[in-house]
Amino acid sequence: MVVELMGRHAGWIALFAGLAAAADVILIPEIPYRLDQVVEAIEARWSRGHEYAIVVVAEGALPVGGEASYLEDDAGLKRRLGGAAKLLSRQLRERTRHETRSLVLGHLQRGGAPTAYDRIISLRFGSAAIELAERGQFGCMVALEPPDVKAVPLADAVRHLKTVPTRGDVVRTARALGISFGD
Repeated sequence: MVVELMGRHAGWIALFAGLAAAADVILIPEIPYRLDQVVEAIEARWSRGHEYAIVVVAEGALPVGGEASYLEDDAGLKRRLGGAAKLLSRQLRERTRHETRSLVLGHLQRGGAPTAYDRIISLRFGSAAIELAERGQFGCMVALEPPDVKAVPLADAVRHLKTVPTRGDVVRTARALGISFGD
């Protein structure tokens, strides 16, 4: 199964979802992948007696030396990323001869029942935002900086794209668990 998630330029959603779901392969924009490595990871899993594999791919993931997958151009609009799961599914089916299916969660992944953590963090954010407004501190957003919720100037928040650190602890954890990034 190849599951495509949002992640045009940053693979946070794919990384965390893939890790939580114990995916076999996670492909994110920050780590260009080699199809041969993805095939190798899937074949290794099958050789151990497992008859399925889960590949999580961010919509902006790209092969080494290639570019991300794009949907058809809309007249007058910029190209929209998408189709990564469909393309990768076809490539994997051709290379492995295993039945392969693709699924695009798209905006569906934004839904779902909130957890207790979701409820508490939203209350904390709401309370902090009200405190900022009462103090007249505008042009800020609230953000979690454990253990506190703090004000962050909007200019600082958008200064640069926050991509997945490829040598960070979450990627290291995934690799330690045997998850392939196709590199």
